[in-house]
Amino acid sequence: MPGRIIAIGDVHGCHAALEALIAAIVPTKEDTIVTLGDYVDRGPDSQKVIQTLIDLKQQTNLITLLGNHERMMFDAREDNQAQDFWLHFGGSETVESYGSSIDDIPEQHWDFLEKCVPYYELDEFIMVHASYEPELPLADQTEKVRLWQHLGVVPPLPHVSGKTVFVGHTPQANGEVLDAGHVVCIDTYCFGGKYLTAINCETRETWQADMLGRLRNENAQ
Repeated sequence: MPGRIIAIGDVHGCHAALEALIAAIVPTKEDTIVTLGDYVDRGPDSQKVIQTLIDLKQQTNLITLLGNHERMMFDAREDNQAQDFWLHFGGSETVESYGSSIDDIPEQHWDFLEKCVPYYELDEFIMVHASYEPELPLADQTEKVRLWQHLGVVPPLPHVSGKTVFVGHTPQANGEVLDAGHVVCIDTYCFGGKYLTAINCETRETWQADMLGRLRNENAQ
């Protein structure tokens, strides 16, 4: 029996929510789980989130995408001005979860983050952190679009490939998945008091958990 293809939205340091979703999903070696980036910042437990994802790689086929907050984190490691910017936009919570300084982040965690990919593409689906240009292949799109561009009031047109695109980055303040058919946004604002979302890309079955790790939806076990 073929495995499931499951996407998980922006975690932002919400470790209890991530653990609850993993427990509800019960990942197998046959499944592919794609995390859409922004594992760190804003929430309280970025260190635990990264360690949980490192451990999850031993249980399932885990694909980790790069988010704009990981990009800021990389820049902060190289430049003091960039570090000030990062700390102001959630990096301070990340640093606190590791100790007192960016220097406290272990090499194993930097290695994990450095292996994150810009996007992931399958026969029917595309996963990218933020957004896309409808007429361009993902490989030809800029990092500004893939990592930083929010969805507008009107979502982008369908991608030229005809594939359904799963994104995060644009927080849905109502906690609901934004499903426009050809594009699905699953950043459901966990750190802001709503939910972390996982979705089966083929069936649209969803699992949601809040920052305290309490499951929301009725099809979760």
